Amino acid sequence: MRKLILFSVLMFLIIGFFPQKVTSNEQSYQVIPDEAIRLRILANSEDEKDQEMKHAVRDAVNEEVTEWVEEMDDIDEARQLISSRIDDIDQIVKDTVADEEYTVEYRKDVKFPTKLYDNYLYPAGEYEAILITLGEAEGSNWWCVVFPPLCFLDFSFGTTVEDEEDEQETEELEEEQKEEEEVEYTFFFLKWFS
Repeated sequence: MRKLILFSVLMFLIIGFFPQKVTSNEQSYQVIPDEAIRLRILANSEDEKDQEMKHAVRDAVNEEVTEWVEEMDDIDEARQLISSRIDDIDQIVKDTVADEEYTVEYRKDVKFPTKLYDNYLYPAGEYEAILITLGEAEGSNWWCVVFPPLCFLDFSFGTTVEDEEDEQETEELEEEQKEEEEVEYTFFFLKWFS
């Protein structure tokens, strides 16, 4: 028994004086909640005219939908309102794009790439969203969260992680986090007594 106590004290002293690495990451990301309704607009192409049309649709639709949901705090109420007014959104897009082809849908399986904007992390996945497709939908997209209303943030300047760039972008984000990470060494024994 005496040997066990002596061994325990010795191990405690060795572990206590062994430096331990403590890391702290200053930057934390706020993940957009799952209980949200998004808006995604896919431009016809990268052509300047098509991008301008996407922005015009964005402005018109966002202005209207934001007014609808700005006072709401219940996701089910917002779902019901938006799904019942999808024809109104369709009319807004129709008035904005004139004779161009488009589609307006409200679905629970709209695919989004990973996107990072400031301290908001938008993980890739399928989400509930209003999807507006302009023409061939081969241009850059614009998106935001309409409920809870986060469209005041201009997510269009965030970092989008496309399929081919997914691994590379993730590695770059991890490297940036490591660079920002502060390393501090502490001694368990000293910390325990303080």
